[in-house]
Amino acid sequence: MILLFKAFSALLTYPSEEMRAALPEISAVIAHSPLVAARERQGLLDLVTELGGGDLLAAEERYVDLFDRGRALSLNLFEHLHGESRDRGTAMVDLKRLYEDAGYEFVARELPDYLPVVLEYLSQRDMAEARDVLADCGHILTSIARSLIARQSRYAAVLQALVIIAGEKPVDVADVKPAKPPAEELDHDWVERPAFAGAPEISTPATRARPS
Repeated sequence: MILLFKAFSALLTYPSEEMRAALPEISAVIAHSPLVAARERQGLLDLVTELGGGDLLAAEERYVDLFDRGRALSLNLFEHLHGESRDRGTAMVDLKRLYEDAGYEFVARELPDYLPVVLEYLSQRDMAEARDVLADCGHILTSIARSLIARQSRYAAVLQALVIIAGEKPVDVADVKPAKPPAEELDHDWVERPAFAGAPEISTPATRARPS
């Protein structure tokens, strides 16, 4: 098992008490993994500290504000490629078949292309396959990393580490302009089209249902 991918999968899931209880083990995996360079390691450990400190509700709100408010930060990889087109459904079926052909029954509540699910799968595979899969979606990982850096989120450390493992160059923080405050930022993909001509468009971010 590639424990680092299992740790990354946990860090990118919706925060819970169970996940926070596992943070010491996750921290140890990050600290000792040869796949993590020193620069990325400190960023990852800072994320662990952030997730483990403060109120759980605050961590949940940060997560939703980042990952459930628009396509730029969606952790569903095929959404970046196909949006809501039919091609996304075909790609989803192919990915699910990949899991099944490897001997795994897909039972997750999330979609097969949800990055934590992909990472959990890769944690059970060999390093060569893991690098190939990550390389195939390297440009998507880079895009998400850039968006997270723009929002000054510590979650960016996970994506930066994955980009490096995929064989890509990490995003240069100095080249990324800070994003506008959330109240001013509008993700065009989530704008609700008016039902009547002349009516203004209204931003209505969709939030995926989360366990209580």
